[in-house]
Amino acid sequence: MGLMLLAVLLLVTAACSDSSSESSGDNEGSEEGSDGTFSFSMMANLHTPEVPDEKVLNKIEEVTNTDIEIQWVPDNNYEDRLNTAFATNSLPDAVFLKNQATFIQFREAIQDGQFWEVGQYLDEFENLSKLKQNVLDNTKVDGKLYTLYQGRPLSRQGIIYRTDWAENLGLEAPTTTDEFMEMVRAFTEDDPDGNGKDDTFGLTDRSDLIYGAFKTVSSWFGTPNYWGEKDGQLLPEFMFDEYVQTMDFFKEMHENGYINQDFPVTSKPDQQEFIKNGTAGVYVGAMSDVGSLHDDAIAINPDAQFDVHNYVEGPSGEFGVWSIPGYGNLVMFPKSSVESEEELKKILGFFDQMMSPEVANYAYWGFEGEHYELVDGAAKVLDSDKNEREVKPYQAIEIGEPETNGRYLGYFDYEPKAKSEELFLENEEHLINDPTVPLYSETYVKEGGTLQQIITDATYNYILGQIDKDGFDKAIEEWKSQGGDKIIEEYNASYEESK
Repeated sequence: MGLMLLAVLLLVTAACSDSSSESSGDNEGSEEGSDGTFSFSMMANLHTPEVPDEKVLNKIEEVTNTDIEIQWVPDNNYEDRLNTAFATNSLPDAVFLKNQATFIQFREAIQDGQFWEVGQYLDEFENLSKLKQNVLDNTKVDGKLYTLYQGRPLSRQGIIYRTDWAENLGLEAPTTTDEFMEMVRAFTEDDPDGNGKDDTFGLTDRSDLIYGAFKTVSSWFGTPNYWGEKDGQLLPEFMFDEYVQTMDFFKEMHENGYINQDFPVTSKPDQQEFIKNGTAGVYVGAMSDVGSLHDDAIAINPDAQFDVHNYVEGPSGEFGVWSIPGYGNLVMFPKSSVESEEELKKILGFFDQMMSPEVANYAYWGFEGEHYELVDGAAKVLDSDKNEREVKPYQAIEIGEPETNGRYLGYFDYEPKAKSEELFLENEEHLINDPTVPLYSETYVKEGGTLQQIITDATYNYILGQIDKDGFDKAIEEWKSQGGDKIIEEYNASYEESK
């Protein structure tokens, strides 16, 4: 067990135990019932306020002849709960990992043989064999495959903003970082909602330097995606001037009150609440969130109007946006829970059925006529509240993507939502890729998470004005001396070998 995971266990056990949204129940392992029903458990992250109604799950179980215990864990608590379950040897049979960063934290455990290798089995399954090889390659560890992936557009990142506020103030969508700063200033200082009160601010953000606003804004400044090449070698993003420029940008917003002052400790639900309730006017992150943000906002204020935008040039006059490796989440199978190859194949058989169009549509869209209708061959949600309660959580257990699992694409009569789908494709013309995705650093696997906390803390402290540039440079030196130099050395060696 890695030291990082032990440390996390000690820090978060108490915090993890009091979440009212988590389902309880010990993992009893997979088994087959007298009627041939196969029972197993999984852990999945919950992106909605409440655990879902089970009518969709019951249908999935009926079609796949399974009995599934899903341990739902709120998204903002997921990594803590996952690490605690790992450290206490209580993982379920199938474990979703949340994102790429979480997967990297588990590489050591994977290399220790604590999870099943699945690559040799995929060709035995009609649907699993359709998974995209380039995405599978991005998840391999030492050339072996241990995961199934949920496909994702390479970059969903952009801006969601209040167009009614912008029109009130004569503003257009920002196309440069200067124009972005002017928008968040005006949304803070110029009474964008016209109520005569000083009760708004520009940008709402959360305690996440990756999936919050910071990494997307840093892309506009030309910061590399995690790692970049400089003076002939790979170096981490925070050793580039553009990263410092991004911190300066956020520091200016924070000092002037253009961003929620406690954003380093703000949860995603609280971040989104600021834009839903009309306190903030700009949200930087996944443009696909515009649909749910709009639906909740107009329930409070029917006059609220939104749009999405992606193209923001930095000081260099160019636009770039960071890219993921083609997946958003991964599922793995712990040997501590799945005790035999026979059990593993039964669980893989379930996920193979999850990739059939019938089951994929149940999980993603629910029941035709009740949760969605087909319009021009695409699924149109009938009731967003009902969808969130009964269907949306099950999207977290999808495998593959529409091209491989055959589920319907979405139909959106809300124009900004449809526009966001188009902008995902437009982003693909401006991607900043992470050059270390296919590379390997043993030190990064063992120490990367702990070392990154040094930089994360220093980044927030710099933005909050608690340290200056010298203080940030000292943090980099600490990162380097505690193992960062070794990571740089190993990644560059791996990079040379890959050429």
